[in-house]
Amino acid sequence: MNKSELVDALSNATGHSKTDAAAAIDALFDTNSGVIAKALQSGDRVQITGFGTFETKSRKARTGRNPRTGETIEIPPTRSPGFRAGKGLKDAVK
Repeated sequence: MNKSELVDALSNATGHSKTDAAAAIDALFDTNSGVIAKALQSGDRVQITGFGTFETKSRKARTGRNPRTGETIEIPPTRSPGFRAGKGLKDAVK
């Protein structure tokens, strides 16, 4: 399901217009100004009971190897978003 199909499904499920559904989806999932992205950027986690948890995961700096040259390189620490499905979502998918 892509974003336009999600907008259609949300519009049909709620009875709101497609414009309102698109605005709601953007407010939640937009990568720059969405509620979830802003919470993760500030270090918070977003927990939706029964659905799942969005949180950031940190990786320490480490030494790696360039596979082409064999040269060792330093890989800097990174933060990346992660999602853990909740029990309700897992049970619904089974």
